[in-house]
Amino acid sequence: MKSLLLAGAMMVATGTCALAQGGYWVVGNRATSKCEIVTSNPVVNAQVGGNIWFGTGPYQSLDDAKLARSTIRGCPAVEEPPAETSDNEKKSD
Repeated sequence: MKSLLLAGAMMVATGTCALAQGGYWVVGNRATSKCEIVTSNPVVNAQVGGNIWFGTGPYQSLDDAKLARSTIRGCPAVEEPPAETSDNEKKSD
């Protein structure tokens, strides 16, 4: 019985770690003076001369990461390109 409980606990712990690896992070890059959205956990290395000076996350979706980036003071405003219209939509004359 104890071995079944231990095995179950190990499966839950492994699954939780696997889910924590996915997601989006917002990082501040000193080299480009921009905030970028990345899909891997960033290594903040500004104290040792690196370019990444902050990282926040993980966020569940790209939209969540974009929203977070827009609320960080150190991030310059990013203009999103307009959404493309599909060919099926009729354009007004």
